[in-house]
Parts: sequence; structure tokens; C-alpha cells
Amino acid sequence: MSYQKKRADRDGTFAGYVPKRAILDIGSNTVRLVIYGGTMRAPTVLLNEKVTAKLGRDIASEGVLANEAVELAMRGLRRFALLLDDLGIDDVETVATAAVRDASNGGEFVAELRKLGFDPRVISGEEEACLSASGVAGAFPGATGTVADLGGGSLELIGIEQGVPGSAISLPLGTLRLPDYRDEKSGDSVMRKSLEKVLKKGAADFGDAIGKEQPLYLVGGTWRCMAVYAMQEEGHPLSDPHGFELNSKQAHNLAKALAAETPESLKDRDRISSMRAEKLPDAAILLQALLSRIEPSELVFSSWGLREGLLYDRLPDHSKKQDPLLAGVGVFAAQRGAPPTLAAQIAGWTVDAAPARKHGSERLRLAATMLALASMQIEPNIRHPQALEWALHKRWIAVSSEERAMLAAAIAANGNNLDLPANVGELASEEALEEAICWGLAVRIARRLGANSRRSLQVSRLIVRDDDLVLRLEESHAALCGLPTEKDMKLLSGRLGLDWTVEIVADGELHADTDDLSELAAQALQS
Repeated sequence: MSYQKKRADRDGTFAGYVPKRAILDIGSNTVRLVIYGGTMRAPTVLLNEKVTAKLGRDIASEGVLANEAVELAMRGLRRFALLLDDLGIDDVETVATAAVRDASNGGEFVAELRKLGFDPRVISGEEEACLSASGVAGAFPGATGTVADLGGGSLELIGIEQGVPGSAISLPLGTLRLPDYRDEKSGDSVMRKSLEKVLKKGAADFGDAIGKEQPLYLVGGTWRCMAVYAMQEEGHPLSDPHGFELNSKQAHNLAKALAAETPESLKDRDRISSMRAEKLPDAAILLQALLSRIEPSELVFSSWGLREGLLYDRLPDHSKKQDPLLAGVGVFAAQRGAPPTLAAQIAGWTVDAAPARKHGSERLRLAATMLALASMQIEPNIRHPQALEWALHKRWIAVSSEERAMLAAAIAANGNNLDLPANVGELASEEALEEAICWGLAVRIARRLGANSRRSLQVSRLIVRDDDLVLRLEESHAALCGLPTEKDMKLLSGRLGLDWTVEIVADGELHADTDDLSELAAQALQS
């Protein structure tokens, strides 16, 4: 019986997450199982395990899946089958790519998969490209340009316009096949010319889909290792290669530098495995050929690809339109005592005093509010560094480096930590960070005024009137304003360059504004 039809009757939970979907990705280099939980618009990876079977290693020379590779893959697949069964996960999608579709014994391998209970789909190169483009569309809403997905057996190229995949081609330029284009006696230039010929020939099928002077989105583990290398070389303050960008000149410099490296010179670097070190120099020459053919405006590295494309394609249209940053942060914060409804109400309460101005956006301010509230559930002795780690290094989707720095500044200010680390200052301007600090200080006032109670938000308002920051409180709750509140008001007003005052009004006077506050919260959640 296939996993799609099994009844989940076991307790398959991971630390509060309910596993929802699993994807088994049988590639030319690795066989990988990924289990996802949370919201599928910005899924949380609960388990990511691979077997480096190198199924495609003999495809170019002999046209078959090597016996040893099949044996290694099946050993891992039997383990995966047991894990999925024990966890009670019945929504399992299995896809096989270049190695299985190109091998003469690929059908036999698929038959063995079915015996284990899997229901594999052998996808074409064009399907693979479209799924990778869908993954990029999910990670970068409105993406336009070209997607290059580099796997072990093939390179897929596909145009994308406002998130919609276009024409696609699949070329036999995977990392396992690139050594076939290398001539040790002739050097890199001959290899590059050979690769350019393959790309040129493929471009005839690709048509006008190549978007010159547009972004080139790079999908695949080897590309991401290039991003890690580039980040290390420039001392970049962030650690996640997802969303890392290089302009055209930087891209050419990266490709040239990596082409000059050797597996031996790369293997001792942090976060570059020996397997990736072996492939990077050849992949760098492929990148040089791509840059020459496509002439992109910039490189954008994506950690979302085929697997995330499978998730994204199954979403209903209204879910696809959700903001992936807010979707991901919303689930994360809710599991840490900060539900999105509360964060949206506080974001609405603080909007007059500390809105998104020149550098930020209301979506970013809402995300910062959710994370700031969630950070208060961390023990005080580790709160500040851990909350900054969330902002700077956790894999959020659809957020820039500057926006990460603003998230960090807002979270820090919420905890009255106004001396930001140097790495935050490297990512954003002083003006942008100051804007975010004001967000955090405003959240601090709301949070501490009434201990996040809904009632405290209904009977109070924080506004700017003329040259004053004004806290308005209904008389029944006047006692909420204590010395801590006065200190918090002084902090925010000082950053805004305003005086501050507390104004006590009659009970019910602020009730008329409650609908406006609810509307602001609803708008924030809807976005």
C-alpha cells in the first residue's frame, strides 16, 4: 500500500510541530527525505536526511544506475520507509530526476521503490525546471529572470516572469557530468568553451526566455556552496546563503576565484563538505559560461527549489498570495506565546507613534512585533543574543539583509538593548536602524503597560500630537501608568525628538477608536 493511501494512526510529532508532508527527492547525486511542518507557505523543516548514493555517476559512460549506487540508495530508502511509517506520515510525494529518467535500468529501480510502498513519479527535465521555478516564485514573490537549477545529472534553465514559469530546457551539465568536459592538458579555457557550446545549442530550444540584464536565480547545493564561499571571502555578517546577492562584477570575480581553487584548497573550509569541494571548481567554470551566455544583472542564491516547488504548487491560490515572511514568523511566534492576533493589535496600537517610514514597511514592522513579543518568552540571561540570532540567522523567506538588521534592532530595543552589535550596523544605515529601534520601543510601551492584555489596548492610545508623544488612558485604568511606563515613554520620545505626556480621559472616550485599531490589526494580518 502506498504512503499516499495509508492511514496515519501513529503519534508522529516533533517538539510541538505536527508533521504534515514529506518529500522524497531521488536525485542523481543524493537521495533525500525532507519532512515539513508548520504552514506550507513557509514550511518548517522537521527532518532533512540524505544518502549520497551518486546514482547518476555511470549514466554518461554506461547509461545505467550502478549496482553499488542502487544498493546504497535502497539501504537509505528502507530506512526512510520505516521512519515515515513509525511517524505516521501518509502524505509522501516521491520524485525521481535525471539519473532515473536517463538510465536504461531506471524502470527496475522504480519497481523496487514501489515494493517499499512509495509511489514515485519520474519527472522530465522540463517538469524539474518548472518545479524549481515554482520554488523560486514561492521564495521571491514576483520573481522575474532566469532560474538555473544545478543537480548531479543535469542543469535546468527556465525563464520566470512575475513568478510564472516560462520556457525551459534540461542540459546534461550536472556536477557528475562536468568532469567529462575537462581536459587537464588544455586548461579551464577549453572546458569553458565546450560548456558554452552546449549552452548555445540549448539556447535555440530555450528561445527568448533568457532574460538578459535580469536576475539569475541559482538553485542547488553546489551553487549555495559558492554563496557560502563568497560570504566567507567578504566577511559577510550573515550565515544563510538563501537570498544572498551578487552584482554582475562580483559574480564574475567569484567564478574566476573558484575556478582557480582546487578540491584540496577548499576541503578545509568551514561549511564546505569534501563532496562539494570536489565539484566547486568545475561548477565555477560552468558559471563563467552561464554568465557569458545569459549576462544577468545579478545573481540571487535560492535555498528553495524543486522540493519547495512541489509544496508551493499544491497551495490554493489564496495561500500562494500570503506573505511568506509573515506566514513563517507567525507560526514561529505563535508557538512561543505570541499569537499573530496579539502582535497585529499591538502593531495597530503603535502605528501612530512609530510607523514604517522611509526604510521599513508595515509587513516588516508586524514581523518585528511578533518576534519581539516571542523573545520575551526566552529566559532573561540568554534572551538578547538568542533573539538577535532569530532575526539575523534564521531562514526567513522574502527578507533582505537590511530588513534582517531592522528586525534585530526592533527586537533589541524591545528589550531596552540600544547598543547594537557591529554586524547589525554593517547591514543597514543608521537611519534605518533608528526607525526600527522606535518600533521596538513602542512595542515595549504596549507590552509593559498592560502585560499584553487586550483590555489595556482598548482603554489606551499612543499618539503623536504636535510636538508631543502622548499616552492617553481611560480613567478606570489610570493606575496602569507607573514609573516603568514613564521611563518607557521617555525612551521613545527621546529617540523621536519629542516631549512626552500622559493624558487621562473619561471612561469610554477611547472606545470609538477601538474599531480603527481592530481594522489596522485585521489589515496587518490579511497582508
